[in-house]
Amino acid sequence: MEDRFDNDDIELKRQAKDIINNFAVILRSTQIHDISNVAVVSSINRFVTMINRLIAQFGAIQVELVGEYFFVNDSRVKFPSEYMVSFDFLTKEFEARGLGSVTFNNEVGVQDIQLLVKAFLNSAASVEPLEALIEGVKETPKIVIAKARVHEDDFEHDARRAVKKTYFNAVSFTKGVMRKLSSGEKVSVKRAKRVVQTMVDQLLGEHELLLGMTAIKDYDDYTYHHSVNVSILSVALGQQLGFSKRLLMDLGLAALFHDIGKLDVPPDVLNKPSEFTEEEWTTIKRHPFWGVKSILDIKGFDENAILSAIVAFEHHIHHDNTGYPVRKASVERDLFSRIVSIVDQYDGMTSARVYARTPLTPDRALKLMLSRSGSQLDPILMKYFINMIGIYPVGSLVMLNTRELGLVYSSTSVPSRPKVLIIMDTNAKKVDGFIADLNEKAADGSYQRSIIKTMDPNKYRINLAEYML
Repeated sequence: MEDRFDNDDIELKRQAKDIINNFAVILRSTQIHDISNVAVVSSINRFVTMINRLIAQFGAIQVELVGEYFFVNDSRVKFPSEYMVSFDFLTKEFEARGLGSVTFNNEVGVQDIQLLVKAFLNSAASVEPLEALIEGVKETPKIVIAKARVHEDDFEHDARRAVKKTYFNAVSFTKGVMRKLSSGEKVSVKRAKRVVQTMVDQLLGEHELLLGMTAIKDYDDYTYHHSVNVSILSVALGQQLGFSKRLLMDLGLAALFHDIGKLDVPPDVLNKPSEFTEEEWTTIKRHPFWGVKSILDIKGFDENAILSAIVAFEHHIHHDNTGYPVRKASVERDLFSRIVSIVDQYDGMTSARVYARTPLTPDRALKLMLSRSGSQLDPILMKYFINMIGIYPVGSLVMLNTRELGLVYSSTSVPSRPKVLIIMDTNAKKVDGFIADLNEKAADGSYQRSIIKTMDPNKYRINLAEYML
């Protein structure tokens, strides 16, 4: 959506998130308290003061939901994480009513906002909530209600939202599993299978979107994000290899639990920022054994458990039989283990960890892994993995020949010409991201944009999650 404001409209952009947050707070409060409640009245008074100040400056204020984003006067609202609950709540309230926008086209009073809030509450029980909402504010011409506009990219918004929900549900589930195991509680294997099945289904339907989520790294919750990322990337590689859906399910589950043995590593060792002593390294290298025990304790001796236990045991054994645990005889590793070994290294290298605060860029990680192909890593599977990830993996920061900076957003049929989310313009100024397809050509037949080189996002303090989400 085109931003119609110039650089002088900083005030509106700065207050836009507060408008959304305060409106959500009012609606949530009135679901618990009467509209005459002191706290509710106080919130409404603050909202009225804020809106009227902006109306005096801009003539009218429109709050619109487009896809999964709020816009205030056509300017997309960026919100801090602490407002996420309010934004999610208001999004659901708009969607439940088929509501597109609320426009305040003249100075409003407390009674006008009270009327709007009452209309919101009453419309929730109506068969036609939007019509009830419109009817409820008819007494005040200062407030105009409009239905949601249909945009061509609504389907992409819906798909992206579903993928995000799947990803973070999987992270939340993994965190819950590990906490339960640490305290000796039982874990639901059925739920684990449902989580993996959802990821498999979405990889089959929304491959690029779910793969893109693995570019998100969380330093504080590294263990949980790493487990989910390894599961997603392993399933994606299995898909490249032509696995059946049943095999993809088994692989995803085994990959999700590949590092579960680290729960038995003392936290002061696991989270040590400096080099391990010989004794500490010996402890670390025992986590594959502990992983086998934990998996068999959780699931019992069924086929799934055996596959998961094998991967937990073998994922640090190298292609040339080096690595750990050390085995007396050279026995070929399971295919699942060889897949997880590759993915585990890639996600680990591209994530910030206690002992490696600065992660490698995706392209540098792939180059290093290529040098290990045939020794540590299966050379054939590495070829498939690079083909899947692409020359420029999703999340790579790239410099274009236009001097713009962008994040690789998704691949195209031409590996060297992905879709890129432009985040800095030619003057090195941050911009609201827009997607540029590097396959697009100018009138003379030349490409409009091309990648010159990859860059390190850490040097620019770029938070990938802010853009990929």
